[in-house]
Amino acid sequence: MHATGQVIAFTYTGRLTATELDRALDAVLPTDIAIRGVRRVPDGFHPRFAARYREYRYTVWNGPRSPLRERTALGLRAPLDTAAMSRAGSVFIGRHDFSAFGAADRSPVRTVHAVRVRREGRLVTIDVRADAFLRGMVRRMVAVLLEVGLGKMDETAVRAALAGPGPALDGAAAPAKGLCLRRVALGRAPGEQNGEHEER
Repeated sequence: MHATGQVIAFTYTGRLTATELDRALDAVLPTDIAIRGVRRVPDGFHPRFAARYREYRYTVWNGPRSPLRERTALGLRAPLDTAAMSRAGSVFIGRHDFSAFGAADRSPVRTVHAVRVRREGRLVTIDVRADAFLRGMVRRMVAVLLEVGLGKMDETAVRAALAGPGPALDGAAAPAKGLCLRRVALGRAPGEQNGEHEER
């Protein structure tokens, strides 16, 4: 899994300014991690509980083998029906028990705000925005949508999988390399309900 919009909180008792700390952290981090901005927050702030929503993107390279593109995307040679995937994705929108699409959780109900399936040439993206996610939820949703895109499932079957008693597709999940956390929108109102676990 990748992230372009991860938010973390930490305690710092040194004397560097936020700008100086930003540069200092960037200097010692591995080359595949970068800081986009350090900000002071109130005591007790925790991004998990302050998030209004999270948005993930799953990327599929739907074309001939491409080692460069497939470093961060699932390579799939068979053509995908993205219109059918988009229709099926609407099944997930709303407040549902997502037990069939995630790891066991004491509170498996989540609110999905949007599911967008788009194609630009050979590149297919699936964006999912929700208040929170169960562990593995987006990758399992994507696995089902890919089955729809390949003509192996339809919207009715997706609806049945969501309502079903067991794991959808026997718990099959799309590979992690195509998944990216794009955004964590902060500013949840105090007392507003939100889940604790996120896709990994």
